[in-house]
Formats: sequence, C-alpha cells, structure tokens
Amino acid sequence: MLLRFEAGNFLSLRDTAELSLVASSLKDDAVPLFEPSAAPGTRVVSSALIYGPNASGKSNIVSAISYMRSFVLYSHNRGSPEGKINRRPFALDSSYSDRPTSFEVDFISGGTRYTYGFELSNEHVVAEWLFSYPNNRRQLLFERDLQEFSFGRNLRGRNQTIADLTRQNSLFISAAAQNDHSELTSVYRFFDDIVINSSIDVNSTVASRPWKENSEIDNRIINFLSNVGTGVIGYRRREREKTKESVEFQKNFNQLLRTTFGEVVDKISLSDDSIEKDVTLQLAHMASGGKQVFFNLDKESAGTRRLLALLAPIFAALDHGGLIVIDEIDASLHTRACEAILALFSSTEFNANGAQLIATTHDTNILSSNLLRRDQIWFCEKGDTGETALFPLTDLRTRATDNIEKGYLQGRFGAIPFAGSPSQLLKTLRDA
Repeated sequence: MLLRFEAGNFLSLRDTAELSLVASSLKDDAVPLFEPSAAPGTRVVSSALIYGPNASGKSNIVSAISYMRSFVLYSHNRGSPEGKINRRPFALDSSYSDRPTSFEVDFISGGTRYTYGFELSNEHVVAEWLFSYPNNRRQLLFERDLQEFSFGRNLRGRNQTIADLTRQNSLFISAAAQNDHSELTSVYRFFDDIVINSSIDVNSTVASRPWKENSEIDNRIINFLSNVGTGVIGYRRREREKTKESVEFQKNFNQLLRTTFGEVVDKISLSDDSIEKDVTLQLAHMASGGKQVFFNLDKESAGTRRLLALLAPIFAALDHGGLIVIDEIDASLHTRACEAILALFSSTEFNANGAQLIATTHDTNILSSNLLRRDQIWFCEKGDTGETALFPLTDLRTRATDNIEKGYLQGRFGAIPFAGSPSQLLKTLRDA
C-alpha cells in the first residue's frame, strides 16, 4: 500500500514533487478509507486522480513512478558494469544536469511500513536508504553514501557480502533481491507488484495479450463490459500453432531489445516468446433471434479494447492489494466507465485487500462524482520556466458542498489551459 511518493529533478519535475495517498482530516465521509495496522492513526485513500492541462507534467508523474520501479527491479541484473545511468534531469535549467535525481516512497508491504529512497547522478547511485517502523517508531535498516554502506542492527542477512557485489550504478535493494536477501523480499515485492499502464492507443494485439495460452478471461471482466454498454456478452479463443521460425525470431528480437535498451524495454509490451501458439480472441455479441455473433478485436471499438487491456490488471490488483497507475484513464472511455472503475476501488466489497489506483485524466465530470473525496483530487500545472507543480485540492480553500467541477473549469484552482470561455480565447487569438 502506497502512502507517499516523491521525485525531484526528473523530466519536468524540477524540484521535489510529492503525491500523498494519506487521507486529510476533512469530513468527506462518502468514500471508505483504509486504516492499516502497520501505520496506526493513519488513514489512506484508495485512489488519486491527477488533473491538469496538456503538457503540464501529469504523464511525467506516471513516468517517475515507472522509472523508480524499473530501477529497483533491474539496475543490478540488467545494468552494465561500467555503463552510465540513464536518468532524465530537468532540461530547462542547465544547473540541474549536475544535481542528483531523487526518488522516495513511504509504503506498507508484508505488514511493515517502510521509507525507501535513492539519489542518482549520471554515473553513480549517490545515496540510498531504507527505514522501517516497528511499533510505529522509525529505525534504520540500511543507508548508503556512494559505495559506503552502513546497516542497522535489525537487518539480518549477508549485508556486507551483497554490498560488495553492488555496483556504483546499481541499487543495493536490487542486488539484495537478486541474491535472495530474505529480509528485503517484501520491499522488492512492493515494486514488483506495481502495474503501470501508459498505453492510450490499444490495438487488438495489446488488448488480447493478458490472455495467454492457457488463460481464460475473468467473468468479472465480461460482466463489466456488458454492464457499461459495450454489447459484449462473452468470448472465445482461437489457437494456431506458431512455426518454429516465428518463435525463434521473436526470442531473438526480444533479446535484442532488452540488450539494447535495458530497463527502458520494460515499458514496451513485448510479445511473449515462450508462447508457441497464436491466440486470437473474439468477443461475443447478441444478434437477432438470440444468436451469438463473434467479432475479432480489430472490429471492436477503441474503448472496448482499452477496457479489455485495463480490467485484467485492475481485477488482479483488487484481488491481491496491488497498486495500478494509469495514464489518461479517460482515453477512449465514457465518464460512466471511468466512474465504474473508480467505484471498484472505492468499494469495501470489491476492494477488501487495500488495492490503490493512481490515474491522470482530463474528465472533469468525475469531479462531480460522490466517489471522490477532496483529498483524492490533485492538480498539475506548469510554471513560467517549464517546471511542474503538483498540488492537492486540499491546499485550496473549499467546502464539501462546493461544485468542484464548476470551480475547476472556472479556473478557481488553476491547472487549466486557459481561463474564461472559448469565445474569449478566440478574441485573444484575433487580437494577437
């Protein structure tokens, strides 16, 4: 369960940007909150939506979470021994190229609360740290200053041996996971369980990818598709053996991508080279006379395909208590479909395991929904020198009875492309 994420000097996040899922003291009681035993006295929201104009940096928040996840998972086993670190510092101020890029998270995993973070230069992991909170009191597990490591007395295991194996351009936590450090497994698992979805244009291949050779579609997905008006009432799978040549080509191609691009390739939806059959997924619709008609996915709408791609990881997160991060959740989707997804995370029935959703969106209709507390609404806006400012609605004076959508569109909260009406914008363009 994520409590807080922050990143600095990464893409448009010039200074530290923080996204918190810890609930405020507001009396917005419509949406249930988590009360984790590992963080006594802390209440946590199930979702956070980030609004803002185009190019304000919303997608960079998603990219920052994705980058931190990938660096934790792969910096040790996929990094080059002498390679540079592919970080992306703020590019609109040259002085930031020599400053570290930083990431930090507060989270709960395996019944324990942790704070973990690191700083990167182009060549080194400059710093790395991990704290836990037994009995709600902070204690050091390890910290690092370049290649100097120190360990808390409560971190058992082959700490110094693994530290000696940790390269200057890789994380200790990544090396520990690769060397079976049992005490740090839950930390690594937290990052491994994060699902990032930044694919807005979903083709039929991507939409069908969650269902491999022996996998069936969850009935909840079909029911969801049916109830949001897609017309889908069922499905079937068609299988065809791949040729040996196509299997071998896919393996070689995937290996080339991984070797060339390292952790960046994890953002690419690679075809599974272990699958020896081509699987065609077809969705069923009801025709006249009660007969089912099946369509290939390329005949389905973009919205149906995107829901098909999103719902598998969403239900997996709900079942296991994971975190899913979705860029532009409203792309190709109707407001009611987005609200239905939000309702799943807000439901104590469907979300009994502490699953969380972070999503960027332009859909202002959701701001009028009774599925959102005010502390679940965040805004991005870009400053005069290109830096992203991320802030919650709770930083601004509002009341529970306010029409948040109307106030946002009127420019009361900032984070919009322009204030006023479209006619006023046209007049400005004419006068330019």
